[in-house]
Amino acid sequence: MLEQPIVVATVIILLLAVGEVISILSKAWIPSLLIVFVGYLVLIWTGVLPADLVPNSALAAMGSLLVAAVITHMGTLIPIRQLRSQYKAILIALFGIVLGAGLILLVVSPILGYATTVAGAGPVTGGILAYIITAERLTELGLNQLVVIPALVLGVQSLIGMPLANILLRKYAMKLRTGGHFAAHTAEAAVAIDGAPLGAPLSARVTRTGTATVARPQAAVATRRFQLVPERFQEPTIILLLLLAAGSLATWLDSLTGINYGIWALLIGIIGHVLGIFPAKAMERANAFGLAMATVIVVVLASMSSVTWNDLVQALWPVLLILGVGSVGIVAGGWIGSRLLGWDPLKGIPVALTAMFGFPGDYVLCQEISRSVGRDEREQKAIFDELITPMLVGGFTTVTTASIVVASILVQTI
Repeated sequence: MLEQPIVVATVIILLLAVGEVISILSKAWIPSLLIVFVGYLVLIWTGVLPADLVPNSALAAMGSLLVAAVITHMGTLIPIRQLRSQYKAILIALFGIVLGAGLILLVVSPILGYATTVAGAGPVTGGILAYIITAERLTELGLNQLVVIPALVLGVQSLIGMPLANILLRKYAMKLRTGGHFAAHTAEAAVAIDGAPLGAPLSARVTRTGTATVARPQAAVATRRFQLVPERFQEPTIILLLLLAAGSLATWLDSLTGINYGIWALLIGIIGHVLGIFPAKAMERANAFGLAMATVIVVVLASMSSVTWNDLVQALWPVLLILGVGSVGIVAGGWIGSRLLGWDPLKGIPVALTAMFGFPGDYVLCQEISRSVGRDEREQKAIFDELITPMLVGGFTTVTTASIVVASILVQTI
């Protein structure tokens, strides 16, 4: 039956779904990608799946075509106004990943060699797209045996990053609670949060008029921005065409300049979104993001098909060393950035650590901490509101943007 494309696709998506279910049940403490990677290796090692099945599948071919389009989509996620107001979170996150990657190169290179070090450095500072950029370069250079290193780093790093961030954010929330920081916040927010679900964005903006609190719907105050592609033309098929065209342009610019297509695709996405060529969350507007990300993960699985048990065993020491040194560098960068910018390190270091787990781990942590530390609904919401924006902005800065740039630059130096 496995020769049927629909059966192959079903088996692959089933594996991805199992990873998601386990991640949901464990509240993101067990990473879905770790389950998917380990599960896939077990299936091919035991002969349940032929090693050439996924690499030759239609999903893998589709994923290879969509990587540049997905990176372009990431550029359309940038909330420009929010980023301006959260510049400290962005800078702290950048301090973390730059120092993390730098420390890995400085400490690990003399021990493991430069190629092995770079193989792990990119994914430590970000997510799946950084892995794909790294794996493509390793395969191009014939270093297939090193592909398992970034794959394991990607699958295991959240097991280190999330507990560290949890401990620090919990201490920060307790510090704020015991210091009475939220007393004024909860008093003023009383009218605004009545009836609003905890952790959900409010459907209204609150303004003060004398002593009265007035709710204004967001739609009433939203301003329309200039768009090169008018709203009436932003239909799924047209948006998908624009994303694929952007990916094609990024690939051409890569061949022309030698600068990795990931950087070009990200820049095109950002500029295109600002100019109104792409809508916000472009691939979601095209109703294609879920399938696109699934196929991109399949590309990761395909790159691991030649990994053997011996490769995995030999990679454990390099992965643990890279993760250990990288974690120290990210924490140190977060601490330095926090001190320089006047933030409490208990808040700033977790923002830097989002490089090791990103979304939805950052959201889940804020939600769990607010519920466990807050003594009532208003205090819980106040804690959540204090944590969520810098954590989400930090995660976006590291996983979605900076990691692509860092990985793209590093792989060119191998």
